[in-house]
Amino acid sequence: MIRKTLFLALTLPIAALLFACSTVPLTGRRQLDLVPSDQIMAMSAQQYDQVLDEHTVIRGTDDARMVDRVGNRIRSAVERYLASQKQSQLLQGYNWEFNLIKDDSANAWAMPGGKVAVYTGILPITQNENGLATVLGPIHFLSKSEKVWLPNLYRRPL
Repeated sequence: MIRKTLFLALTLPIAALLFACSTVPLTGRRQLDLVPSDQIMAMSAQQYDQVLDEHTVIRGTDDARMVDRVGNRIRSAVERYLASQKQSQLLQGYNWEFNLIKDDSANAWAMPGGKVAVYTGILPITQNENGLATVLGPIHFLSKSEKVWLPNLYRRPL
């Protein structure tokens, strides 16, 4: 009886973890899905809006237009690439946004759903569109491409 109970106590959690696994379409890597994608997208949009509410968003300037231009080129490249791989469905529910935030930090970041923020402090470092694309490309696609931009905070490799 104790053996059976111990066996169940050990195998049930392992089985539950295996059922929560998925394969990342772009890499074929297995990962544990603790939070559903639609929930991550909703949380991401909420947090992004909160950041925009708490900071000064710069609009209508040459720098803001550059951020939008570079971001939309990256968006277009991502969409074309996924279409060529017959994986456009991975972008379902995306509402792309590219915003310039007044902040002296040399930073830029992306969240699930195509939410991208660039801080003014990084612009002197990037210097031009090519420099900004060099920063945004890896942030936006390469480092976030696991199941397309799902943060590793909620998804852990197995």
